[in-house]
Amino acid sequence: MRRTLFALLGTAALLLGLAGPSLAFEPVNVVHTEKVQAGPYNLTVGFSTWPVKAMQSLDFTFVPEDGIADKKGTLTMVWGGELMDDSPLARHPRKREVWGLDIYALPAPGEWTLRFDLDGPAGPATGELKNLKVMEQPGPPMGLSWAISTIPLFGLIAFIVVAWRRTRHADR
Repeated sequence: MRRTLFALLGTAALLLGLAGPSLAFEPVNVVHTEKVQAGPYNLTVGFSTWPVKAMQSLDFTFVPEDGIADKKGTLTMVWGGELMDDSPLARHPRKREVWGLDIYALPAPGEWTLRFDLDGPAGPATGELKNLKVMEQPGPPMGLSWAISTIPLFGLIAFIVVAWRRTRHADR
């Protein structure tokens, strides 16, 4: 009984001790901002990585000048005239006082437009961040990356086949 109690207390202390340091880090590091005027609302769009590159995860924050408390809104992402995403603005999971997207990656390079439809005490309004330049994906092409990353898998399969054949012949 005593051992079980000590084990439970030790596990709880270990969990709490390891969780503490993770809370000490800045949740979102904004390195670049852009201003958007949506009617009477001033909105600051923050990026955790700049310049933005396709298929590279980053955090977006959307901060109205006087807070998000009495407002709601929609974010529409347009790429090359084509609607890519249309979703309500939600609180950022790690920076709860602002709206945002957590570790989001834009899928293609080119010119993007972020359209904000806001509704608050001053009424509905729309604003756009136009000509957001998204650069090519960093690193090698996706096909080459996948091909290189599958080499260990093929090596493992070859190892298992050779080991299976050798043990099968030894049984005879």
